[in-house]
Amino acid sequence: MIKENKERSIPLTVPKKQQKIYVENYLKATQNSGNLFLFAADQKIEHLNSDFYGENIPRECNNPEHLFSIAQKGRIGAFATQLGLIAQYGKIYNNINYVVKLNAKTNLAPTEQSEPISRALYSVEDVVQFGSEHNLSIVGVGYTIYLGSKFETEMLREAAQIILKAHQNGLIAILWIYPRGKAVIQERHKNIIAGAAGIGAALGADFVKINPPQASNAIESAQLLKQATQAAGNTGVICSGGKKISQEDLLITVYNQIRLGKSHGCAIGRNIFQNSLEEAISLCNALALIVIDGENIETAKNVLKK
Repeated sequence: MIKENKERSIPLTVPKKQQKIYVENYLKATQNSGNLFLFAADQKIEHLNSDFYGENIPRECNNPEHLFSIAQKGRIGAFATQLGLIAQYGKIYNNINYVVKLNAKTNLAPTEQSEPISRALYSVEDVVQFGSEHNLSIVGVGYTIYLGSKFETEMLREAAQIILKAHQNGLIAILWIYPRGKAVIQERHKNIIAGAAGIGAALGADFVKINPPQASNAIESAQLLKQATQAAGNTGVICSGGKKISQEDLLITVYNQIRLGKSHGCAIGRNIFQNSLEEAISLCNALALIVIDGENIETAKNVLKK
């Protein structure tokens, strides 16, 4: 059995001969806690360069190596990015737990212009071969589904096949699920978000990354999140960090999502890498105390002050 907040069985899609490596990868990613602190940095494609260069963003953020420096020096569970970036920097940064983001699209075409679709850039087999050949710790793969798009059936099928292949190779599988398209009126309505979490479970994902439900404040959002975490069942729900907020507000938000919403971690990008290296490492260490160690807010805040 996998160590988690509650006992969780190995998915039946993991063959017996791959169960040991699956458990190892799961425990690496969650740092033996069952909660996932994912440093998500797939925005180089998703958001082009707007997240990495501009007012109030340190110049060092514009260099992709900044992401890898944070992932190696900060305390995280796993680092999610594209295979191409790992290929360029993995030789130097070879002691990071990687999650390879398999699909991506830019944000240049708005939903009003075209329905969102994002297809896989690589196969699970490509990832397994790459990790084995270069002796990298690739613990899992990730894939985005735009729920509500007229192309959702294509992405659902591709996601299902990716999860199956990942498990067959002893990797964990993480879905990014975002309700998006002309048919979606309220992308972050609590019922829609819960539906997205339930689809993650139905497809067999180990974790599903969602946006927190829309609410009048962060506490209410965390309380509404419980519907999604219940709908996800044995699939762990992790919430995206979104646009940059103050570091203390981020710690409080993540704490309440876990404590009140019963989430199993977080996936933070801009709130981490849009900082200097020193600040980013400190924030990672503070977040890890909450997500991985189950510490309180004050203990985490003290790390920021040092």
